[in-house]
Amino acid sequence: MVERSDRAPLLDWEEVPSAEKPGLAHDKDRLSSPSNSRALGCTVPGFGWSTSPGGPRSVSDTDSGSAPPATSITPAGTDAPCPDTDEHPSGSAPGEVSLENRMVKWEEKDQIVSVFVVTFNTRSGNMLEWCLPRDMDLEGVEFKAIASGSHRVTTDFIYFRKGCYFGLACFANMAVESAVERGARMKSVGILSPSYTLLYRYMSFLEHQVRLQLQSPGHYSPLEAFYEDKRALLPPSGEGVVTACPATAWGATLNHSMHPEMKITHPAGCMSQFIRFFGEQIMVLWKLALLRRRILIFSPPPVGVVCYRVYCCCCLANISIPGVGVAVPEFRPFFYVNVADISALENELAYVACTTEKIFEEKKDLYDVYVDNQNVKTCREGLKPLLRLSAADRDKYRKLTEQRQMLLYSQEENGDCVSSEEDLFILFFLEQNNRIFQTLSEVAGSPDPTLTQESVRAMGLDPHGDRLFLLHLLEIYGYDTLLVSDQLCCS
Repeated sequence: MVERSDRAPLLDWEEVPSAEKPGLAHDKDRLSSPSNSRALGCTVPGFGWSTSPGGPRSVSDTDSGSAPPATSITPAGTDAPCPDTDEHPSGSAPGEVSLENRMVKWEEKDQIVSVFVVTFNTRSGNMLEWCLPRDMDLEGVEFKAIASGSHRVTTDFIYFRKGCYFGLACFANMAVESAVERGARMKSVGILSPSYTLLYRYMSFLEHQVRLQLQSPGHYSPLEAFYEDKRALLPPSGEGVVTACPATAWGATLNHSMHPEMKITHPAGCMSQFIRFFGEQIMVLWKLALLRRRILIFSPPPVGVVCYRVYCCCCLANISIPGVGVAVPEFRPFFYVNVADISALENELAYVACTTEKIFEEKKDLYDVYVDNQNVKTCREGLKPLLRLSAADRDKYRKLTEQRQMLLYSQEENGDCVSSEEDLFILFFLEQNNRIFQTLSEVAGSPDPTLTQESVRAMGLDPHGDRLFLLHLLEIYGYDTLLVSDQLCCS
């Protein structure tokens, strides 16, 4: 099997250890010309979302779900085409821009709005040590960048939301001979961006910088250079930093840019870890995600791998049929949350998040589903039957496992470096979701809009075991004109 590096490309502002300097020129070339099209900030309509300082803004707000989100300095609500270029490929008319150039320029819109250093003080607790810009509102970020319980681990990384922005912070814990610091120095270096889809590119830099901060506290010049190079050029009003990628660019890159790529900590990828961790239970999570339930995942540190589970849960709810899901709540990844996020979560209709704070389990009004390790549970009586696997669930999981095994075999035997488990995983559930809603639309448009056992089986569902799931689905997605056959009785 071909293994992929778990290290992001080196960046211009990173102070490279001597052992890495020979390859610096090569890495700079890789950065200046992105070759991995899946690193673009593109997502499947119905899943991907971005934010503006005015609050969350779903894809459906602009194009009825026809284009994925991206970031830009154009005010929200306006149509902003991808930027033009002065260079034209041979054979193209003046004013036309190649798809590759359009997508690269669109990618560059994802920029950094803040960089910061958080430290743990034995007397005051978590503290914001340094940041740029100086007037950035970073209240509470010190508790996101250093998660509760982080003193038990030596290194970690954390994805989180801060207001209308997404953040990535790298944490490190170093033993020191200091009575004042009680034998340990803990710091975290992080960044904020309007979108999370490209944050993984800077993880290598943040990991190196947090080590530098531990060894030489107060050395901020690389962080200052980083911010000057990558800072976002936001409008004076601070509003409207989000637009949608043009549909022409989206359509041509569907198979390669259908989901955000995050840094992989294991050669097999976070999707593989997700499948192995939850096993058949991913079918339960799939139904709950499609029903737009509030899902909270508890786990002690390290937090990074749990943030990937948040991402994977969101991928379960992809739908690419135009118009479907426009009226349902957007399924929003909150990533890591703590007690300071309680007020924000109270106003959310659908989300998936993770936490290290056990007190959340008692806050039953904040979530519909609580995931503790592999244990998926709910206090909602109407959802408890959905925690049981149906025969169709087991069949789908078996097919997913078989497809994954075939992919792994192809990678090992044929050197297949193009196909990935991420694509396989997301396409599997995307096709399943599309199959369900395509069948529902066909039945709704027929002379007899009645769901029968045959039509339910055509969706890949169990007529008996999935009846309650189907009823919830019809209610949430507004298929109120459909009738349900009496044959679909409880088993």
